[in-house]
Amino acid sequence: MNYLVAVLSDRIKAEEVYTALESAKISMDKVDILGPGFKSADEYGLIDPKDEAWKQIKRMAVWIIPFGFVGGFTFNAITGLNTFPWAGTLGNQIIGGFLGSIGGAMGSFFIGGGVGASVGSGDALSYRNRISAGNYLIVVKGSDGLIAQSSRIIRSFRPDSLQGYTEPGV
Repeated sequence: MNYLVAVLSDRIKAEEVYTALESAKISMDKVDILGPGFKSADEYGLIDPKDEAWKQIKRMAVWIIPFGFVGGFTFNAITGLNTFPWAGTLGNQIIGGFLGSIGGAMGSFFIGGGVGASVGSGDALSYRNRISAGNYLIVVKGSDGLIAQSSRIIRSFRPDSLQGYTEPGV
């Protein structure tokens, strides 16, 4: 499936583009307006990259943190490090396990997408921000021919941004 996303500065322009697409006999079930008074980003299914990153971090933490504990415990048992003499042998191994768990938590955060969650990335986030700022999105989904025809029509309205996407694996 191919997508064409146009960002328009106000509601009047968005409605003009929608009407022009309708006049060109483009099936209106292939066209959506996102913005205040129309569909929201969540209703349309525009994912929030931060939510997805946190889900991935949690999924990874479920197995990486225990693995880190076992790894830290085993490392201390094999090397016989006596970092904290007051804790004794078993205490040092347990402390090594906790330190391994901390390493596992850091790994799940950084590898699982924590940087993307804290900084933000991807076009979906920028589109969500545009909607929050009061702009409107026209989204057309369909074949290459439909996207090309829609692109010619939308360009005549001089949108703030016009971007095409192809859904992966389709």
